[in-house]
Amino acid sequence: MTDVVTDVVTGQVAPDEAWWRQAVVYQIYPRSFADGNGDGIGDLAGMLSRVDHIVSLGVDAVWLSPFYPSALVDGGYDVDDYMDVDPRIGTLDELDRLVAALHAHGIRVIVDLVPNHSSDRHEKFRAAVAAGPGSPERDLYIFRDGRGEHGELPPAQWSSLMGDPAWTRVPDGQWYLHLFTKEQPDWNWANPAVHAYFLEVLRFWGDRGVDGFRVDVANGLTKRLAADLPTQEELDTPGTFEVGDHPLFDRDDVQDVYREWREVFDAYDPPLMAVAEAWVTPDRRLRYTASGGLDQAFGFDLLRATWDAASFRRIIEESCALAERADVPATWVFSNHDVVRHATRYGLVGGDENDWLLSRGAHPVEDRDLGLRRARAVTLLALALPGSAYLYQGEELGLPEVMVPDDERQDPVFWRKGGKEIGRDGCRVPLPWTKDGSSFGFGDGGAHLPQPEWFARYAADLQEQDPSSTLHLYRRALALRTRLQAAARMEWLDLGDEVVAFQRPGGWCSVTNFGTAPVPLPQGTVLLASDDRGLQDGSLGPDTTAWLRLDGPVDPALDV
Repeated sequence: MTDVVTDVVTGQVAPDEAWWRQAVVYQIYPRSFADGNGDGIGDLAGMLSRVDHIVSLGVDAVWLSPFYPSALVDGGYDVDDYMDVDPRIGTLDELDRLVAALHAHGIRVIVDLVPNHSSDRHEKFRAAVAAGPGSPERDLYIFRDGRGEHGELPPAQWSSLMGDPAWTRVPDGQWYLHLFTKEQPDWNWANPAVHAYFLEVLRFWGDRGVDGFRVDVANGLTKRLAADLPTQEELDTPGTFEVGDHPLFDRDDVQDVYREWREVFDAYDPPLMAVAEAWVTPDRRLRYTASGGLDQAFGFDLLRATWDAASFRRIIEESCALAERADVPATWVFSNHDVVRHATRYGLVGGDENDWLLSRGAHPVEDRDLGLRRARAVTLLALALPGSAYLYQGEELGLPEVMVPDDERQDPVFWRKGGKEIGRDGCRVPLPWTKDGSSFGFGDGGAHLPQPEWFARYAADLQEQDPSSTLHLYRRALALRTRLQAAARMEWLDLGDEVVAFQRPGGWCSVTNFGTAPVPLPQGTVLLASDDRGLQDGSLGPDTTAWLRLDGPVDPALDV
């Protein structure tokens, strides 16, 4: 066995009340998971019919993307009512039944919370528009008088993240801020009434039995809007503002909100958990998990990494070191509802692995076989690391990204940026459950986004019959991970520049070959490989990960 060169410690085994520290969480995008009533939109009835699939994976928790009443301007992230279920998705009673069904199998439930903005159909925003300038109702959102002789110009020439202007005028002449679409007005978190409202929302779901929250745009919420607003160029230029004092994002005072929420979380037994979606630098992530704040913040660094051993190792080292400093687990993510599926990203020949399909640049060639091999390899790598892993529905089937025809796209990013960015529809296409039938078993009435014919090859029922399928790999990996996770410690192994390898407590290790030639494996017994074809006479082939029980004293958990 090779020498140990580094020792990284990121905490101890968590008690039950901190179950999230080494959890595997499965994200469900409700409208695209399963359709129980045949209207083409995924719903709670569909989810209830697929609980066995979720249980069979062996995950610790399910994260539900928004299921709230919504006009679906932005995929459900334009929320009409934070304390109800969209009738097209189901009812509160059905949601209670889903939570109970998952809890019966020891699977916890996290729900998406969208606190930066509501829908313009939310009753409080409608009341704000009706009440007029200077009213308490209007102060729940961010309204400003316009510039120009008659207030005909917006308070600032800002662009929203969706491409259109960030200020929209209402009939009485004032303007409101929306960092996303005009149908998503930003809450005014300088108003204590907004704080009180969201504490009510948190308690509503906590009392219904959910176990935690995924906080959308967690680096937004609080704003500092001086009398003279900065220009768009100033907002976009690094260094214009002190760190933590940007007018719109990643402000230090947003942590006051989360400390307030922590008091609510800790009132439950066990405490509710929360994970922040905060696209910030790694060191700034520590702010969101500081004592008295949220429990986790997504680490998107590996998601952005290209296929390169040195990059992966550097990111893992940095993430684990930050996790140790903050006494929180690292989080590992490769796919979600906002990004190109990693089975496609890793199979691109030429071009940028992260921006393809999100922009109208030259499209590289997609090698689906290569992409799937690499996706399986990095998933096995991540599941061997200390910390928690977040999986996205369909990745357990090895699904690639879908190129949705332009005239059938739904993402406002595509439509409001004039087609310059293709958007996120390709990772939100409804799942293929069967190789035959209407919408590949998604539902009897078709699917709200078009499914390609090649989806049949990835269908769950077909993979059930194939022991070498991606579905079976995920199940085996998660079952073995549960047995192996005895402590959150790892030690690097030096097996060459093109290899990422580390040992875990109990005498097992993970080895990933990022190179183009086979590499020798340490002495031991292979427990699991991302591709059995990559195992050759004691060597590991390219684009493959293997977990091994190393020669020496045997941990009982490794006696497989």
